[in-house]
Amino acid sequence: MLSGLRYLLVSVVLFGGIWPITKHALDAGASSLWFALNRAALAALVSGLLLAALGRLRIPARADRPTVVAVGLLQIGSFFAMAHLALDYVPAGRTAILGNVTVFWLIPLSVLMLGERVSARQWWAAGVGLLGVAMLMAPWSLLSGATLGMLPGYGLLLGASLAWSIAILVTRRCPPTRPVLDLLPWCFALGALLILPLALWRAPAGGVPREALWHALFVGAFAAPIGTWATIEAGRRLSGVMTAVGFLLIPAMGVVVSHLWLDEALGPDILLGGALIGASVWLASRG
Repeated sequence: MLSGLRYLLVSVVLFGGIWPITKHALDAGASSLWFALNRAALAALVSGLLLAALGRLRIPARADRPTVVAVGLLQIGSFFAMAHLALDYVPAGRTAILGNVTVFWLIPLSVLMLGERVSARQWWAAGVGLLGVAMLMAPWSLLSGATLGMLPGYGLLLGASLAWSIAILVTRRCPPTRPVLDLLPWCFALGALLILPLALWRAPAGGVPREALWHALFVGAFAAPIGTWATIEAGRRLSGVMTAVGFLLIPAMGVVVSHLWLDEALGPDILLGGALIGASVWLASRG
């Protein structure tokens, strides 16, 4: 479990910062789907070159293909496309919240599809974590009509988290025979192939301008491959409940970074939500 928590920490730090960086790039003129495509394609290139230098670049074996397909099409292709599109509607901090709340889907799906047994304390942990996420979403502003324009983004983000959750379950039901790092170039390449026609359809003249190149390089060449590898390993090594609740730390990190860098509002709802999420992780770890 300790090794799984280490992978979870890497995932939280990198993915918590990705959304503010991406939002800053979009504000600089980058197209959402083209930035997502850049993220997947650069990650495929960098991870492929790294494995080639190590002499470990191989075509995936038949037993590893379910992982490649699930991660490539769902966790990378579908998640990247929907989450990046959501940034056209939702601030970066809120994107970090809903894009990473796999707990909405992962706990019931783990029970239904994998037959996992969930203790009363773990259900409490999930409930406390969801309450923290609700606080971070500030639903009172949604009910007042102040944020109705964000609803399409919220829908996209819920779909993105569902795709991610299904990918986690597939890798746990059909664990790969090789280290996940060895499969990442193929996963990212498959994800990029899914995003490409969507980018051409939605923004045929779009792209990533010079002002956003450093953002694209950091996200695509470093944060995406390392963060995705850590996320997959955490999902494989931890229970569905611990994984889902632990990933709730990502939105808390994203909200804080968005406040410090992008000057997004940070009020009592953020502080209370973050405290509740931290409490949920503690409860889940004591399972």
